Amino acid sequence: MKISANQLLSQLDKSLLPCYLVTGDEPLLVQESLDAIRAAARRKGFGSRELYFQTTGFDWAELSSAGGNLSLFAERQLVELRLPTGKPGVKGSAAIADFVVRADDDILFIVSAPKLDRNGAKAKWVRAIDEHGGVVQVWPVNARDLPGWIAARMKDAKLVPDRDAVRLIADRVEGNLLAAQQEIEKLRLLHGEGQISAADVNASVADSSRFDVYKLVDAAVEGQAGRAIRILNGVRTEGVEPVIVMWALTRELRMLAALADYVAAGTDLSAAMRSVYVWQNRQGIVRACVGRHRAVDFYRLLKALRDADAAAKGQKRADPWQLATRILLELASTSRAAA
Repeated sequence: MKISANQLLSQLDKSLLPCYLVTGDEPLLVQESLDAIRAAARRKGFGSRELYFQTTGFDWAELSSAGGNLSLFAERQLVELRLPTGKPGVKGSAAIADFVVRADDDILFIVSAPKLDRNGAKAKWVRAIDEHGGVVQVWPVNARDLPGWIAARMKDAKLVPDRDAVRLIADRVEGNLLAAQQEIEKLRLLHGEGQISAADVNASVADSSRFDVYKLVDAAVEGQAGRAIRILNGVRTEGVEPVIVMWALTRELRMLAALADYVAAGTDLSAAMRSVYVWQNRQGIVRACVGRHRAVDFYRLLKALRDADAAAKGQKRADPWQLATRILLELASTSRAAA
Protein backbone atom coordinates (compact mmCIF):
# COMPACT_ATOMS: atom_id res chain seq x y z
CA MET A 1 0.00 0.00 0.00
CA LYS A 2 1.06 3.57 -0.64
CA ILE A 3 1.51 5.72 2.46
CA SER A 4 2.32 9.42 2.44
CA ALA A 5 4.90 10.60 4.97
CA ASN A 6 2.19 12.73 6.61
CA GLN A 7 -0.01 9.66 7.10
CA LEU A 8 2.71 7.37 8.42
CA LEU A 9 2.26 8.06 12.15
CA SER A 10 -1.49 7.44 12.04
CA GLN A 11 -0.93 4.25 10.05
CA LEU A 12 1.62 3.01 12.59
CA ASP A 13 -0.83 3.71 15.41
CA LYS A 14 -3.34 1.41 13.71
CA SER A 15 -1.04 -1.45 12.78
CA LEU A 16 2.55 -2.40 12.02
CA LEU A 17 2.91 -3.77 8.52
CA PRO A 18 5.35 -6.63 7.80
CA CYS A 19 7.63 -4.46 5.62
CA TYR A 20 8.21 -0.86 4.59
CA LEU A 21 10.05 0.99 1.85
CA VAL A 22 10.96 4.61 2.65
CA THR A 23 12.10 6.50 -0.43
CA GLY A 24 12.92 10.15 -1.10
CA ASP A 25 15.67 12.76 -1.40
CA GLU A 26 14.86 14.81 1.72
CA PRO A 27 17.25 13.38 4.38
CA LEU A 28 15.51 14.89 7.42
CA LEU A 29 12.06 13.58 6.47
CA VAL A 30 13.40 10.18 5.39
CA GLN A 31 15.23 9.82 8.70
CA GLU A 32 12.18 10.85 10.70
CA SER A 33 10.02 8.32 8.83
CA LEU A 34 12.54 5.56 9.55
CA ASP A 35 12.74 6.60 13.20
CA ALA A 36 8.95 6.46 13.48
CA ILE A 37 8.83 2.91 12.09
CA ARG A 38 11.65 1.79 14.40
CA ALA A 39 9.89 3.29 17.42
CA ALA A 40 6.66 1.50 16.52
CA ALA A 41 8.64 -1.71 16.10
CA ARG A 42 10.17 -1.38 19.57
CA ARG A 43 6.71 -0.95 21.06
CA LYS A 44 5.70 -4.21 19.38
CA GLY A 45 8.63 -6.12 20.85
CA PHE A 46 11.17 -5.97 18.03
CA GLY A 47 14.19 -5.71 20.29
CA SER A 48 17.08 -6.61 17.99
CA ARG A 49 18.19 -5.17 14.67
CA GLU A 50 20.28 -6.30 11.71
CA LEU A 51 21.48 -3.59 9.32
CA TYR A 52 22.71 -4.17 5.77
CA PHE A 53 24.21 -1.73 3.25
CA GLN A 54 24.19 -2.54 -0.44
CA THR A 55 27.71 -1.89 -1.67
CA THR A 56 29.62 -3.05 -4.74
CA GLY A 57 29.87 -6.82 -4.56
CA PHE A 58 27.22 -7.10 -1.83
CA ASP A 59 26.37 -10.75 -1.17
CA TRP A 60 22.59 -10.99 -1.40
CA ALA A 61 22.74 -14.36 0.32
CA GLU A 62 23.39 -12.39 3.54
CA LEU A 63 19.97 -10.82 3.25
CA SER A 64 18.36 -14.16 2.42
CA SER A 65 19.74 -15.65 5.66
CA ALA A 66 18.83 -12.62 7.82
CA GLY A 67 16.75 -13.50 10.84
CA GLY A 68 17.46 -17.19 10.35
CA ASN A 69 19.11 -17.58 13.75
CA LEU A 70 16.06 -16.63 15.82
CA SER A 71 15.43 -19.19 18.52
CA LEU A 72 12.16 -19.96 20.26
CA PHE A 73 12.92 -17.42 22.98
CA ALA A 74 14.69 -14.80 20.87
CA GLU A 75 13.42 -11.28 20.47
CA ARG A 76 11.49 -10.28 17.41
CA GLN A 77 13.93 -8.83 14.89
CA LEU A 78 14.13 -5.72 12.72
CA VAL A 79 16.00 -6.27 9.44
CA GLU A 80 16.97 -3.04 7.69
CA LEU A 81 18.45 -2.69 4.21
CA ARG A 82 19.84 0.55 2.81
CA LEU A 83 20.09 0.99 -0.95
CA PRO A 84 22.30 4.05 -1.64
CA THR A 85 21.45 4.03 -5.36
CA GLY A 86 17.95 2.59 -5.18
CA LYS A 87 19.01 0.02 -7.78
CA PRO A 88 19.68 -3.44 -6.31
CA GLY A 89 20.01 -5.05 -9.74
CA VAL A 90 18.31 -8.21 -10.98
CA LYS A 91 19.77 -10.49 -8.30
CA GLY A 92 19.09 -7.99 -5.53
CA SER A 93 15.55 -7.32 -6.71
CA ALA A 94 14.80 -11.04 -6.61
CA ALA A 95 16.42 -11.43 -3.17
CA ILE A 96 14.41 -8.56 -1.69
CA ALA A 97 11.13 -9.78 -3.17
CA ASP A 98 11.81 -13.31 -1.92
CA PHE A 99 12.67 -12.06 1.57
CA VAL A 100 9.44 -10.04 1.70
CA VAL A 101 7.37 -13.10 0.80
CA ARG A 102 9.20 -15.45 3.22
CA ALA A 103 9.39 -13.15 6.26
CA ASP A 104 7.23 -14.22 9.22
CA ASP A 105 5.62 -12.33 12.07
CA ASP A 106 8.86 -12.19 14.06
CA ILE A 107 10.69 -10.15 11.40
CA LEU A 108 10.02 -6.59 10.33
CA PHE A 109 11.76 -5.60 7.10
CA ILE A 110 12.61 -1.97 6.28
CA VAL A 111 14.24 -0.77 3.05
CA SER A 112 15.39 2.82 2.52
CA ALA A 113 16.38 4.35 -0.81
CA PRO A 114 16.65 7.69 -2.59
CA LYS A 115 13.81 8.86 -4.81
CA LEU A 116 13.03 6.18 -7.39
CA ASP A 117 12.59 6.99 -11.05
CA ARG A 118 9.60 5.70 -13.01
CA ASN A 119 11.26 2.40 -13.91
CA GLY A 120 12.60 1.91 -10.40
CA ALA A 121 9.13 2.38 -8.89
CA LYS A 122 7.87 -0.50 -11.07
CA ALA A 123 10.67 -2.92 -10.10
CA LYS A 124 9.84 -6.37 -8.78
CA TRP A 125 11.12 -5.67 -5.28
CA VAL A 126 9.11 -2.43 -4.97
CA ARG A 127 5.93 -4.19 -6.12
CA ALA A 128 6.51 -6.93 -3.53
CA ILE A 129 6.79 -4.42 -0.68
CA ASP A 130 3.77 -2.51 -1.99
CA GLU A 131 1.73 -5.73 -2.00
CA HIS A 132 2.78 -7.05 1.42
CA GLY A 133 3.56 -3.83 3.31
CA GLY A 134 3.84 -0.09 2.82
CA VAL A 135 5.71 2.21 0.43
CA VAL A 136 6.38 5.59 2.05
CA GLN A 137 7.18 8.27 -0.53
CA VAL A 138 8.86 11.30 1.06
CA TRP A 139 8.36 14.45 -1.00
CA PRO A 140 10.40 17.64 -0.53
CA VAL A 141 8.71 20.72 0.88
CA ASN A 142 8.37 23.28 -1.91
CA ALA A 143 9.05 27.00 -1.53
CA ARG A 144 5.35 27.84 -1.26
CA ASP A 145 4.75 25.41 1.62
CA LEU A 146 8.02 25.98 3.49
CA PRO A 147 6.80 28.81 5.79
CA GLY A 148 3.87 26.65 6.90
CA TRP A 149 6.18 23.71 7.52
CA ILE A 150 8.52 25.88 9.61
CA ALA A 151 5.61 27.36 11.60
CA ALA A 152 4.30 23.86 12.38
CA ARG A 153 7.75 22.66 13.47
CA MET A 154 8.14 25.68 15.72
CA LYS A 155 4.74 25.00 17.26
CA ASP A 156 5.83 21.41 17.96
CA ALA A 157 8.90 22.86 19.72
CA LYS A 158 6.53 25.06 21.81
CA LEU A 159 7.73 28.21 20.09
CA VAL A 160 5.29 30.94 19.07
CA PRO A 161 6.84 32.83 16.13
CA ASP A 162 5.48 35.93 14.47
CA ARG A 163 5.05 35.91 10.69
CA ASP A 164 8.27 37.82 10.05
CA ALA A 165 10.27 35.33 12.13
CA VAL A 166 8.96 32.42 10.07
CA ARG A 167 9.65 34.21 6.79
CA LEU A 168 13.17 35.12 7.88
CA ILE A 169 14.00 31.51 8.68
CA ALA A 170 12.50 30.39 5.35
CA ASP A 171 14.57 32.93 3.45
CA ARG A 172 17.71 31.92 5.31
CA VAL A 173 17.50 28.17 4.81
CA GLU A 174 16.22 28.33 1.21
CA GLY A 175 14.57 24.91 1.25
CA ASN A 176 17.16 23.09 3.37
CA LEU A 177 14.98 21.34 5.95
CA LEU A 178 17.96 20.15 7.98
CA ALA A 179 19.11 23.74 8.32
CA ALA A 180 15.58 24.87 9.23
CA GLN A 181 15.33 22.26 11.97
CA GLN A 182 18.74 23.30 13.30
CA GLU A 183 17.63 26.95 13.43
CA ILE A 184 14.48 25.99 15.33
CA GLU A 185 16.44 23.91 17.85
CA LYS A 186 18.94 26.72 18.31
CA LEU A 187 16.16 29.26 18.95
CA ARG A 188 14.62 26.98 21.57
CA LEU A 189 17.97 26.62 23.31
CA LEU A 190 18.62 30.36 23.26
CA HIS A 191 15.15 31.63 24.16
CA GLY A 192 13.25 28.73 25.69
CA GLU A 193 9.59 28.15 24.97
CA GLY A 194 7.31 31.03 24.01
CA GLN A 195 7.31 34.01 21.68
CA ILE A 196 9.93 34.34 18.92
CA SER A 197 10.34 37.53 16.88
CA ALA A 198 12.26 38.36 13.72
CA ALA A 199 14.76 40.18 15.94
CA ASP A 200 15.34 36.93 17.86
CA VAL A 201 16.00 35.11 14.60
CA ASN A 202 18.40 37.83 13.43
CA ALA A 203 20.27 37.69 16.73
CA SER A 204 20.52 33.92 16.46
CA VAL A 205 21.98 34.21 12.98
CA ALA A 206 24.42 36.90 14.09
CA ASP A 207 25.57 34.75 17.02
CA SER A 208 26.33 31.84 14.73
CA SER A 209 30.03 31.83 13.95
CA ARG A 210 30.15 28.49 12.17
CA PHE A 211 30.15 28.16 8.41
CA ASP A 212 26.96 26.60 7.02
CA VAL A 213 26.71 23.97 4.32
CA TYR A 214 24.23 25.99 2.27
CA LYS A 215 26.62 28.96 2.28
CA LEU A 216 29.24 26.58 0.91
CA VAL A 217 26.97 25.62 -1.98
CA ASP A 218 26.12 29.25 -2.74
CA ALA A 219 29.80 30.23 -2.84
CA ALA A 220 30.53 27.53 -5.42
CA VAL A 221 27.45 28.36 -7.52
CA GLU A 222 28.41 32.03 -7.42
CA GLY A 223 31.87 31.21 -8.77
CA GLN A 224 33.77 32.15 -5.58
CA ALA A 225 36.22 29.26 -5.50
CA GLY A 226 38.45 30.64 -2.74
CA ARG A 227 35.52 31.37 -0.46
CA ALA A 228 34.01 27.95 -1.13
CA ILE A 229 37.21 26.21 -0.05
CA ARG A 230 37.50 28.37 3.08
CA ILE A 231 33.93 27.49 4.01
CA LEU A 232 34.59 23.80 3.32
CA ASN A 233 37.55 23.92 5.71
CA GLY A 234 35.37 25.65 8.29
CA VAL A 235 32.63 23.05 7.93
CA ARG A 236 35.19 20.29 8.35
CA THR A 237 36.68 21.94 11.45
CA GLU A 238 33.20 22.26 12.97
CA GLY A 239 32.78 18.49 12.71
CA VAL A 240 30.08 18.41 10.04
CA GLU A 241 29.84 14.94 8.52
CA PRO A 242 31.04 14.88 4.89
CA VAL A 243 27.91 13.01 3.83
CA ILE A 244 25.90 16.18 4.60
CA VAL A 245 28.16 18.18 2.28
CA MET A 246 27.69 15.57 -0.45
CA TRP A 247 23.91 15.64 0.01
CA ALA A 248 23.79 19.44 -0.32
CA LEU A 249 25.97 19.42 -3.44
CA THR A 250 23.99 16.58 -5.02
CA ARG A 251 20.72 18.39 -4.40
CA GLU A 252 22.07 21.57 -6.00
CA LEU A 253 23.66 19.84 -8.99
CA ARG A 254 20.48 17.92 -9.78
CA MET A 255 18.63 21.22 -9.88
CA LEU A 256 21.31 22.83 -12.07
CA ALA A 257 21.32 19.87 -14.45
CA ALA A 258 17.53 20.05 -14.75
CA LEU A 259 17.73 23.77 -15.54
CA ALA A 260 20.42 23.19 -18.17
CA ASP A 261 18.19 20.54 -19.78
CA TYR A 262 15.25 22.97 -19.80
CA VAL A 263 17.38 25.61 -21.51
CA ALA A 264 18.68 23.11 -24.08
CA ALA A 265 15.05 22.21 -24.86
CA GLY A 266 14.25 25.86 -25.51
CA THR A 267 12.58 26.79 -22.22
CA ASP A 268 13.18 30.30 -20.89
CA LEU A 269 15.53 30.10 -17.90
CA SER A 270 13.39 32.40 -15.75
CA ALA A 271 10.38 30.14 -16.28
CA ALA A 272 12.51 27.07 -15.65
CA MET A 273 13.77 28.49 -12.33
CA ARG A 274 10.22 29.16 -11.24
CA SER A 275 9.22 25.60 -12.12
CA VAL A 276 11.90 24.14 -9.83
CA TYR A 277 11.28 26.73 -7.09
CA VAL A 278 14.57 28.62 -7.17
CA TRP A 279 14.26 31.38 -4.62
CA GLN A 280 14.18 34.93 -6.00
CA ASN A 281 17.31 35.99 -4.12
CA ARG A 282 19.27 33.07 -5.64
CA GLN A 283 18.16 33.39 -9.25
CA GLY A 284 21.04 35.69 -10.19
CA ILE A 285 23.80 33.32 -9.09
CA VAL A 286 21.98 30.29 -10.47
CA ARG A 287 21.53 31.99 -13.84
CA ALA A 288 25.25 32.78 -13.96
CA CYS A 289 26.20 29.21 -13.05
CA VAL A 290 23.98 27.71 -15.74
CA GLY A 291 25.45 30.19 -18.19
CA ARG A 292 29.04 29.15 -17.59
CA HIS A 293 28.46 25.37 -17.63
CA ARG A 294 26.87 22.83 -19.92
CA ALA A 295 24.40 20.15 -18.85
CA VAL A 296 27.11 17.54 -19.41
CA ASP A 297 29.31 19.35 -16.87
CA PHE A 298 26.65 19.06 -14.17
CA TYR A 299 26.03 15.39 -14.92
CA ARG A 300 29.76 14.67 -14.81
CA LEU A 301 29.98 16.34 -11.40
CA LEU A 302 26.99 14.32 -10.21
CA LYS A 303 28.86 11.17 -11.22
CA ALA A 304 31.91 12.38 -9.28
CA LEU A 305 29.66 13.08 -6.30
CA ARG A 306 28.52 9.45 -6.24
CA ASP A 307 32.13 8.45 -5.66
CA ALA A 308 32.56 11.18 -3.05
CA ASP A 309 29.39 10.09 -1.26
CA ALA A 310 30.56 6.48 -1.27
CA ALA A 311 33.87 7.62 0.25
CA ALA A 312 32.00 9.64 2.89
CA LYS A 313 30.04 6.50 3.84
CA GLY A 314 33.14 4.31 3.98
CA GLN A 315 32.14 2.38 0.88
CA LYS A 316 35.11 3.58 -1.19
CA ARG A 317 38.75 4.08 -0.25
CA ALA A 318 39.28 7.77 -0.89
CA ASP A 319 39.36 11.07 1.01
CA PRO A 320 35.83 12.53 0.75
CA TRP A 321 37.06 16.03 1.65
CA GLN A 322 39.60 15.98 -1.16
CA LEU A 323 36.96 14.79 -3.61
CA ALA A 324 34.57 17.51 -2.41
CA THR A 325 37.30 20.11 -2.94
CA ARG A 326 37.74 19.10 -6.58
CA ILE A 327 34.00 19.18 -7.22
CA LEU A 328 33.63 22.61 -5.61
CA LEU A 329 36.50 24.03 -7.66
CA GLU A 330 34.98 22.74 -10.90
CA LEU A 331 31.51 24.01 -10.01
CA ALA A 332 32.96 27.41 -9.10
CA SER A 333 35.01 27.57 -12.29
CA THR A 334 34.26 30.69 -14.32
CA SER A 335 35.02 29.16 -17.71
CA ARG A 336 33.67 26.14 -19.54
CA ALA A 337 37.14 25.13 -20.56
CA ALA A 338 38.19 24.79 -16.91
CA ALA A 339 35.00 22.93 -16.04
